[in-house]
Amino acid sequence: MTDPSNPTYPVFRRNATILDLQMVNITVRVLSRPRVNDLAEIYRTLGQDYDERVLPSIINEVAKSVVAQFNASQLITQRDRVSRLVRENLIKRAARFNIVLDDVSIVHMAFSPEFTQAVEAKQIAQQEAQRAAFVVDRAIQEKQSIIVKAEGEARSAELIGEAIKNKPGFIELRKIEVAREIATVISRSSNRVMLDADTLLLNVSEQK
Repeated sequence: MTDPSNPTYPVFRRNATILDLQMVNITVRVLSRPRVNDLAEIYRTLGQDYDERVLPSIINEVAKSVVAQFNASQLITQRDRVSRLVRENLIKRAARFNIVLDDVSIVHMAFSPEFTQAVEAKQIAQQEAQRAAFVVDRAIQEKQSIIVKAEGEARSAELIGEAIKNKPGFIELRKIEVAREIATVISRSSNRVMLDADTLLLNVSEQK
């Protein structure tokens, strides 16, 4: 017997077949109470254990009818919608027996071990495929980077060759620039180093 002033919170577990013929174990938790104004009618027609007589039956009926509309993937991705449909249908069915459902929740859904393993294997395969695609994409980018760098170096060498050919003083200018860079580095060093002009590549009057 259920005390009308103390709503029950039982949990019901049911197995059901879904749209793609997979089996799912669904656990539904309900908070129920009798409609107080109809309590005499409830006891007369259903007895004092009305909840034990009614709830398992209608939960089984509603849970199976709702989940049968979805495949396994949809049950996972649209769980909120599944819960809403189960709740709405159960409230309507319970009202026919003058039972009020204050709360209906799907607290657990589980597929068969075989199906779960298949899903996990598929997820692993997808992750590996994504990693392989990433490796290929990175290799393509590295190859493109090498090509761009090589083209840049070739163009630089071409420009230097043209400068040497058209401007005889280009090499001497480069020597001076390098010598300045060396001198700057040495001047910042804590060790004193003495270099002559030849060492600094400043023998610009050297004849070829």
